[in-house]
Amino acid sequence: MRFLADLHIHSCLSPCGDLTMSPRRIAREASRKGLSLIALTDHNSALNCPAFAEACKKEGISALFGIEVTTVEEIHVLALFPSVEQALVLGEQIARNFPRVAYDPERHGDQVYVNESEEILGEVETYLGVGTSFSLDELFRIVQSMEGLFIPSHIDRPVNSLLSQLGRIPELPYAALEVTRWPPPASSPNQVFISSSDAHIPELIGTRYTSFEWDVPSFASFRKALQEGKVIPSLRAIDAR
Repeated sequence: MRFLADLHIHSCLSPCGDLTMSPRRIAREASRKGLSLIALTDHNSALNCPAFAEACKKEGISALFGIEVTTVEEIHVLALFPSVEQALVLGEQIARNFPRVAYDPERHGDQVYVNESEEILGEVETYLGVGTSFSLDELFRIVQSMEGLFIPSHIDRPVNSLLSQLGRIPELPYAALEVTRWPPPASSPNQVFISSSDAHIPELIGTRYTSFEWDVPSFASFRKALQEGKVIPSLRAIDAR
């Protein structure tokens, strides 16, 4: 069967995420657009993943749980896992040495985590939009040791990407590289590519996605599809009419 996946979505926990991006709203919008596999990837935190798991279960959508980690080089990387617990563990590791940057919701945006009913449980008081203490290589080793997927985000963008920060794509066994346009950079031969919406508002969910052929939409099947190069990035929005 052919499945559609959007594996880069921000919730109301990310300072750049709109307050309407509750886990429940994300799951409902993804279901309406025919997505079968979605991932929550807030900046440097996984605190909305528990509610996301419940919301996806109710909508009948398969979920991956992750974080868009900002490395010390200011590179954005998607770290994706099959369980909420793994994402929370990585979030705890990040929080231990995370820079304590003053957080101003008027300037930076809200950073709230909620339950499945959209009730606010708390607010992260340290600004989540800064770099962690992990280098690219250190983060790679951590995600690999946790058997997660390590996917550098939007490698073709002029900020917070491998190319913008390093000017090259280091030789690491990436699970995939995320692109926002086609063709991909010439400096990334022999790689597997995905595309995702990087949605910060509900309407953008599914505006870019990845399709893959397998028997079920799951972490294991998607990983296998990546390993076998059986994924197709799509840069056109899903027609949800």
